[in-house]
Amino acid sequence: MIRTLRRAIGAACLMGAAMSATGAKSETTYSLLNFGQLDGWAADDHAAALNVFVQTCRDFDDPDWLSICAVAKQQDPESARAFFELLFRPVLIEDGQDALFTGYFEPELDGSRTRSSRYRYPIYKMPPEARNAGQWLPRRDILTSGVMEGRGLEIAWVDDPVELFFLQIQGSGRVRLPDGSTVRVGYGGSNGHNYRSIGQELVRRGVYSVHQVSAQVIKNWVRRNPSDGRELLMHNPTYVFFREVRKVASSAGPLGAMNRSVTTLRSLAVDPKFTPLGAPVWLEKDGAEKMRRLMVAQDTGSAIKGAQRADIFYGTGDEAGQAAGRLRDPGRMVVLLPIQRAYALLPEDI
Repeated sequence: MIRTLRRAIGAACLMGAAMSATGAKSETTYSLLNFGQLDGWAADDHAAALNVFVQTCRDFDDPDWLSICAVAKQQDPESARAFFELLFRPVLIEDGQDALFTGYFEPELDGSRTRSSRYRYPIYKMPPEARNAGQWLPRRDILTSGVMEGRGLEIAWVDDPVELFFLQIQGSGRVRLPDGSTVRVGYGGSNGHNYRSIGQELVRRGVYSVHQVSAQVIKNWVRRNPSDGRELLMHNPTYVFFREVRKVASSAGPLGAMNRSVTTLRSLAVDPKFTPLGAPVWLEKDGAEKMRRLMVAQDTGSAIKGAQRADIFYGTGDEAGQAAGRLRDPGRMVVLLPIQRAYALLPEDI
């Protein structure tokens, strides 16, 4: 996921594409709901959501949110539901696009601090000249021109270029070293090129149909076709650089866009154009395994665009990766906003 710290969006920003004072609808609409309209609301573990909210709300710089955060810190677990119902109102934000929920996770790769015959694929830090370049070299040039070599930019070396490619898509992960210790890496910047999906490219070539494509299917195809697989990875010109993360406990999740650890099945990556980072979000995910729970918008992603688009954090490791990779479900998400902000979204003639 793309890690860029962003401020919470105020009512003025949220109102940008809302209904006009004359009642004419524009592209984005806002519907004020009540908690009784949230499917499964009463059955959720609101205390778990409150705990995640408290971990991130301290980073708000808006007085309305800071006041709510102060109250949140004083709540007992049994009062969590009452806290949300008293100080927030549910707002359904829609932009005309169908809802889509996918999953992400923190990968674990096998690697080493030094290069060897097994560990020969580097995880790079961002070179200084790329930081302010806007759009720097594409993936192919970074990997084949020698521009990165001999500069001490390697954080670690891993044994699988395919897993390294998908580590870049996730934006953070862990590297298991031979001695049993781990190195955690987080997003450190990119080369500025637009992401191009290799899954969509396989569909375009007729290799797979849309419903067949998943992360695991792509990995298997690349490994079965080494030469064509390497070339397929070059189809995506985006290249993600990393930084070593030392101050996060190994038991905690990776850092999200608010520079706080994300929590398994309680953290969402959202489009901050529509959903304020740090806001509680009620998720109603349909599909084979329905999910009804209160989550917190703690992250963003380059592929997460739209009012009803979100990525659910599934945890760390292979099992989490398999669960996240299968997810592509409909439903709806409802943002919980402070009362005054929620009512400010209504047209003036109501």
